[in-house]
Amino acid sequence: MSLYQLIYQSYSLIPFEPQELQELLDKSRVRNQRHHITGLLLYTPDGRFLQALEGPREAVRDLYYQHIVADPRHYNCQVLGEGPSETSSFANNALAFRPAQAQDLRQLLAPVRLQGAALLVPRPHTRPELTELLVEFMRGELTTA
Repeated sequence: MSLYQLIYQSYSLIPFEPQELQELLDKSRVRNQRHHITGLLLYTPDGRFLQALEGPREAVRDLYYQHIVADPRHYNCQVLGEGPSETSSFANNALAFRPAQAQDLRQLLAPVRLQGAALLVPRPHTRPELTELLVEFMRGELTTA
């Protein structure tokens, strides 16, 4: 089985109450286990999601394009990166969860600052770079203040 990864961000139409968020996590974890998907979900109090999904290509793409994008609670879904991955960054986590703040997501998604290249504009993180930042954030190793 080849590993595929998709990272996206979206917004909820109405911010989730703690009970609703827990129900979403419970349901998602069951579905992810059934389809051999692992990942990480970040959620901010203002209703923003940032999620990394890993697993079989068809299962990951089906989850995102047929379920998440189609969920009427989401809007402005945007894929930040997707493609094959050599290693799993979220193995053993059907869906790890970490609360985040808006400034956390701003820092995680901030463009890469180029040093010494005055004519080049900053670029977005590559998918592997963003994955590494997400793993660090999940472990509490990334400070975002």
